[in-house]
Amino acid sequence: MVNIQTILQEALDSNASDIFLIAGHCYAFKINGNIENIGNERLTPDDTATLIKDIYAYAPQNRYEDFIASKDDDFSFSIPGLGRFRVNVYMQRNSQAAVLRVVRFDLPDPSLLGIPETITNLWSTKKGMILVSGPAGCGKSTTLACLIDKINENRNVHIITIEDPIEYLHSHKKSIVSQREVFHDTKDYPMALRSALREAPEVILVGEMRDLDTMETAVTAAETGHLILSTLHTMGAANTIDRMIDVFPSAQQQQIRVQLSMTLQAVISEQLVPALDNTMVPAFEIMIINPAIRTQIRDGKIHQLENSIIAGKDQGMISMDDSLVHLVKQGKISKENAVMYASNQERVKKKLLDI
Repeated sequence: MVNIQTILQEALDSNASDIFLIAGHCYAFKINGNIENIGNERLTPDDTATLIKDIYAYAPQNRYEDFIASKDDDFSFSIPGLGRFRVNVYMQRNSQAAVLRVVRFDLPDPSLLGIPETITNLWSTKKGMILVSGPAGCGKSTTLACLIDKINENRNVHIITIEDPIEYLHSHKKSIVSQREVFHDTKDYPMALRSALREAPEVILVGEMRDLDTMETAVTAAETGHLILSTLHTMGAANTIDRMIDVFPSAQQQQIRVQLSMTLQAVISEQLVPALDNTMVPAFEIMIINPAIRTQIRDGKIHQLENSIIAGKDQGMISMDDSLVHLVKQGKISKENAVMYASNQERVKKKLLDI
């Protein structure tokens, strides 16, 4: 049976994003959004148990025995000269399994990833809140890492990232970057966020807005002159704002509308769409907050935001549907996929008739 270090090296050489170790199946990599089987030899339950024990040898802060007792565990580890990996181990059909995410040391080039300059130019935003939303695995962390890197290159500030787990490693450039991993460097998001406010930061990245406490503290931090960057698992700018408001008790919802209307600077929504060259290409909805949008958020007229995004084209705004149509015009995705991933399929079908 192949050893874990060989598997990890193969994954890096293949530019894989994820590694699957599951009994009854050969080990597999996710490459460009597709799962590819490696070799023909199926892993046995004993094989996966051995591989997982070997993984724990690289993570002395976690105990294999605790995983056996709890049936789940989530942690990260690094191998010098090889890379950093985020791991989730779990039991399935009475056997041990693991999925590993490859964490890149080198930060990606946003232009090669198709991230628009409208997004990376947000590095100059001094205060308020920038949210990036989308489904799991769509590249939200990568988009924020590119934005943090731009700030790091251009501004002399203290950047604090609070992540679960750390996805990209930032070196100190023009800024100082403190990276904290939830459960290893801090107990949880709310505690780390409250602590961050006493650590002289100008920029705080909160890996994910998971609960009321985190959202409440983040909004307060944005109000007090910090730049807060974070993500939510929603699709579309309007849904992202609705989601934040809905987390708060009904008695507080008007207050949070007012606070968001004052602190939000941009909402970016993204999804990965299958490309014609068998890779995945990102589609972005970009909403830059202007006075009209602030009024709509404050007054609860969230349904009007899409019209404001369409009207704000000259400010770099674009709706998700227009982004998909643009990708078709560029010859990157098919018309069928544009319609499938659209929020208003009939409208996109009409726009595609002349292409």
